[in-house]
Amino acid sequence: MAEKRDYYEVLGVERNADAETIKKAYRKAAIKYHPDKNPGDKEAEEKFKEAAEAYDVLSNEDKRARYDRFGHAGMGGAAGGGAGFGGFGGGFSMEDIFEQFGDIFGGAFGGGRSHSHTQRVRRGSDIRVTVKLTLQEIAEGVTKKLKINKTVACDRCGGTGAKDSSSYESCSTCHGSGYVVTVQNSFFGRMQTQSVCPTCQGTGRVIKEHCDKCHGEGVEKGSEVIEVKIPAGVADGMMLTVRGKGNAARHGGQNGDLLVVIEEEYNPQLVRDGNDLVHNMNITVTTAILGGEVEVPTIDGKARIKIAPGTHAGKVLRLRGKGLPNVNGYGRGDIMVVVDITIPDELTSEERYLVEKLAEKPHFKRAEEVENQNIFERMKNFFR
Repeated sequence: MAEKRDYYEVLGVERNADAETIKKAYRKAAIKYHPDKNPGDKEAEEKFKEAAEAYDVLSNEDKRARYDRFGHAGMGGAAGGGAGFGGFGGGFSMEDIFEQFGDIFGGAFGGGRSHSHTQRVRRGSDIRVTVKLTLQEIAEGVTKKLKINKTVACDRCGGTGAKDSSSYESCSTCHGSGYVVTVQNSFFGRMQTQSVCPTCQGTGRVIKEHCDKCHGEGVEKGSEVIEVKIPAGVADGMMLTVRGKGNAARHGGQNGDLLVVIEEEYNPQLVRDGNDLVHNMNITVTTAILGGEVEVPTIDGKARIKIAPGTHAGKVLRLRGKGLPNVNGYGRGDIMVVVDITIPDELTSEERYLVEKLAEKPHFKRAEEVENQNIFERMKNFFR
């Protein structure tokens, strides 16, 4: 499988490009590679899809921020149970593109696509929730049950907003198509432009008699307990999308999505650095000199590690494979133990006497004295 190109490269824009520049770049690419302009050209069709995928991410502030932070790794990958990262996720069709971005072409290709005769489907709004996870939950993956307050389909009319199945009539404005068409002259020549019917809002029909419970809205307040499968290795700020679990749409449309934002709980002992975890470990002066064993925290408990005699402050000890898994399943990080040496603030007279005695020994001379001796020896050797 070919490696995905950078989205900014696909649209030919700088990483700091504003929304209008991105939109213009996408329009230019979409017109160039449009299937109606390149019939039967598979390469052009793939570039058309590639541009649409890039625009889907870069035109959305949240998706663009995740992409800037994590690259393609933050936009793809299954999360189980219909949840996943990113927008189209690589499985979109040409009709998906025209449904979501069709208005950006301004009807430049004559409205010959099949969606021009398709009724518009209303869509409910998305719901965003934040889920806090411990390091252990992030390391292992977890299923969370979330009670979500949202709009649900009216249980009396089934979400249609009509009293019964005979309470509809075809829209007289669009004659049931859901769209109205206008023809105008433009830079590209004679253009046929489609827009959503203002009377029926794209449904192609109007309600004659409303449901007496929801008063024609098709929705009511409710709640739902939703299970969300969160994969191992997610990071703070990542967002999972659970399709169809957002607010219900008016008049029996398509539900919005549930957007689950990951928040990592603070751990005072283990600080995350990518897939690695960092622990600052204090040891005594005697342990640093003589060596020994100390206990350090891990994700799921404790581990004992050996301290070699003569260990200096700042030395990093590595526990391989004890960190967090990669969200895409490629390996696992380490625990990095950074050594610090605790110096007593106060000494008893006996302790001070012992330390002063040690200071007189050759191996405990002050560092500058040792350095001066080394310089003197080097100078003598230079003049020999």
